[in-house]
Amino acid sequence: MAKLAILLTLISLLPFLCNSFSTENPTDRKILVLLDDLAIKSSHSIFFKSLQTRGFDLDFKLADDPKLTLKRYGQYLYDGLILFSPSIKRLGGSLDSAAVLEFVDTGHDLILAADSSASDLIRDIATECGVDFDEDSEAMVIDHTSYAVSETDGDHTLIASDDFIKSDVILGSKKIEAILLLLLLLIIIIDFLSASPSAYSANPNTKLSNPPSLTGATISLVSVVQARNNARMLISGSLDLFSNRLFRSGVQKAGTSTKHKKSGNEQFVTELSKWVFHERGHLKAVNVRHHKVGETAEPAIYRINDDLEYSVEIYEWSGTSWEPYVANDVQVQFYMMSPYVLKTLSTDQKGLYSTSFRVPDVYGVFQFKVEYQRLGFTGLSLSKQFRL
Repeated sequence: MAKLAILLTLISLLPFLCNSFSTENPTDRKILVLLDDLAIKSSHSIFFKSLQTRGFDLDFKLADDPKLTLKRYGQYLYDGLILFSPSIKRLGGSLDSAAVLEFVDTGHDLILAADSSASDLIRDIATECGVDFDEDSEAMVIDHTSYAVSETDGDHTLIASDDFIKSDVILGSKKIEAILLLLLLLIIIIDFLSASPSAYSANPNTKLSNPPSLTGATISLVSVVQARNNARMLISGSLDLFSNRLFRSGVQKAGTSTKHKKSGNEQFVTELSKWVFHERGHLKAVNVRHHKVGETAEPAIYRINDDLEYSVEIYEWSGTSWEPYVANDVQVQFYMMSPYVLKTLSTDQKGLYSTSFRVPDVYGVFQFKVEYQRLGFTGLSLSKQFRL
């Protein structure tokens, strides 16, 4: 079986942050796609077709369209936003950087791609989300060791990297090998795909007078983040990362004789977009119950030393349906100022989590609390208050 590779084209520097949604069917969503040029709709058609095939309704518009708006009568018209307009200096209609950030802050997902033409507007949006570009707008990732072989030796801005987070919930279980990146725009902090130890950020057209300030794994090539409210965001320094051209490109890593006929870009971007748009790693909790042992009704009050049972059902969205979520690290706290009881919930492998314990010999206002955070999954925060 041929190995897969990933080619990215990027051109400067970024790090970042985000928000989310919680619907009965997370994939039935409408996404606004803002473009610098409508030709991108064709040059990046494989990526867009993948989203449409998975049930997303894409609304393509030029980023400077004077009729642009994200909401009407106080209601948002879209569930997600794709900004493929790196050079836009001013968004059209009622959109500006504040409107984009408010969209994210109210629980919506965002994919932003930049390149060497990244405008101050795009940089400002990224910065407000926690992602910073290299101050030198012409800086690129250069790597004289982990570069990708090309017909000409070039300046080694066509580089190779496989230092990405190996997480099934984010990238799926199918193996991705030999990730290659072309003309990289750096992204720092909260990184998903890091550069190699020999990489650095510099302008390839000028001679270095001082050691580069950004080097090695401190350089992130692709960044993804999930905010506390479960919104998700992906920032790429390359618009070409999503292009048909790089999806179909062959790649060869320096120091190897194997040339892959097709890059792994399509697999990489497709799997990442599934995570960003909550087709993977999206949890919901339902049917939270508590009652005395031997009873089924929730009491108005518990008494000290009562034996009680607590249960909750947790499901994960598979992309097409809700499936039982199976884990061994879900806990419930019996809480007043601090946990008096901390119990790991047992699961029946069908989505039901439960435990039982004795109410402590303490009077006051208590809460059942479940605070569940796990890499790649939406967080769960459940609480129910009552008095002893």
